[in-house]
Amino acid sequence: MTKNSIGMGFGTWAWGNKLVWGYKSETDDILLKKTFFDAINGGLDLIDTADSYGTGSLFGQSEKLIGSYLEEFSKSKLNQVTIATKLAPFPWRIGRTGLHKPFHESNKRLKGHIKRVQLHWSTYRYAPWQEEQLLNGLGDLFENGLIEEIGLSNTGPDRLSFLYHKLKKRGIKIKSVQIQFSLLTKPSLEDEKIKNICAENNIEYLAYSPLALGILTVPPNKYPKPSTFLRQKLFQRILPKSNELRTLLKNIGNKYAASQSQVALNWVRSHGAKPIVGLRNPLQAKDAISALNWNLTNAERKELDFHRNQCLINVPKNPFTSP
Repeated sequence: MTKNSIGMGFGTWAWGNKLVWGYKSETDDILLKKTFFDAINGGLDLIDTADSYGTGSLFGQSEKLIGSYLEEFSKSKLNQVTIATKLAPFPWRIGRTGLHKPFHESNKRLKGHIKRVQLHWSTYRYAPWQEEQLLNGLGDLFENGLIEEIGLSNTGPDRLSFLYHKLKKRGIKIKSVQIQFSLLTKPSLEDEKIKNICAENNIEYLAYSPLALGILTVPPNKYPKPSTFLRQKLFQRILPKSNELRTLLKNIGNKYAASQSQVALNWVRSHGAKPIVGLRNPLQAKDAISALNWNLTNAERKELDFHRNQCLINVPKNPFTSP
């Protein structure tokens, strides 16, 4: 079994999202609090959120919940985790200071505990000038001591290299980049290019949606109906054509008394990426933590790679991802 020192973080997109995840404050918040504490106590060391996590009037709800939970942590415990938020480059957030007000609002919701600020997506495909200005503004926040680290998200290899060297000229390092990466994302040369750029420049390589919105957790020949219309449609389209892949996940998991989720997460780790797994309840947190106790063999990774390449269906790619 190969040794793997790559850890795991957890994502909080669902915390406040009614449209995709069916969030209900009256029933979910108590579960989310226990999930949060269990995940951190179990060794998940990166908390990923965003100012836009939370639909409609719940804008910022994920950050608000996390901020309230962090208040119960000791300073020593806080030092063990990275609080990372993403700021959305909405069209009205323009100019070098376009993200300064959103940053201060996020920092207030997170009770001053932000360590890393990430640009949520690339504007390269529709407004490349905006991306550079906003990133320079984040650099200003860094130089003024307001944030410790800067990260990117939904950034392809060409743009990653460009932006990395742009900030490097100011003596500022890009700490991390998030990409959509799982057994159900379409294989591409860009995956390997990003991995190599990260390795060469000591950039943390983060994988969001490593379980493909929960599809990879579904046992073979099962067709559950999620609570929201959007996930129902996604499951209806992808489950029938991913049965063989999910059968392999189940078979490998049986060898380790592990879930399909654990196998899928460890496949991501075997490719040098740190999974940012979405968590909504304590059982999911416990399962994710268990994945850190074992690793795939090279043969198992290659077998999963093969079935990924043969799979006839993929999850939709984020349309904002830059080249």
